[in-house]
Amino acid sequence: MPSSISDLLQEDQITLDLRDQTQSGALRELVDLFGNNPAVKDLNALHEALVAREKATSTVVGNGVAFPHARTDVVDKIVLAVGRSAAGVKFESSPDPVHLIFMIGTPKAQISDYLVCIGSLARFVKDKEVCARLMEAKTPAEFIAVLRP
Repeated sequence: MPSSISDLLQEDQITLDLRDQTQSGALRELVDLFGNNPAVKDLNALHEALVAREKATSTVVGNGVAFPHARTDVVDKIVLAVGRSAAGVKFESSPDPVHLIFMIGTPKAQISDYLVCIGSLARFVKDKEVCARLMEAKTPAEFIAVLRP
């Protein structure tokens, strides 16, 4: 596992203006960011795993943040895509819109690395100042810089 969340992020896997405001559509938009990532073997299978996981248990953590994730062997290593929506995305399990989506795909065998990733993200987003700075970032590079230790 990379040493920090910012090491997992790539600028081309961050969208600061999600177009789709539905849960499945926003997840598809984020999955498509992995189109050039060789660690993702099957975009459709990853999308299906994320949607199935979301139907089983909500990944909305409050404060306008969600961590949709799937443990699946269609990824060779942990991958992270981020979407931001000023208008908000409607997740079926939440009455409140989600503005920051941190989507994680992880191989089934990397349970501990996955837990470290989720824990690190949770520590960042519980800080309202950090969330505000993430919402204000003008570029993917600025977004990543907010998450740099």
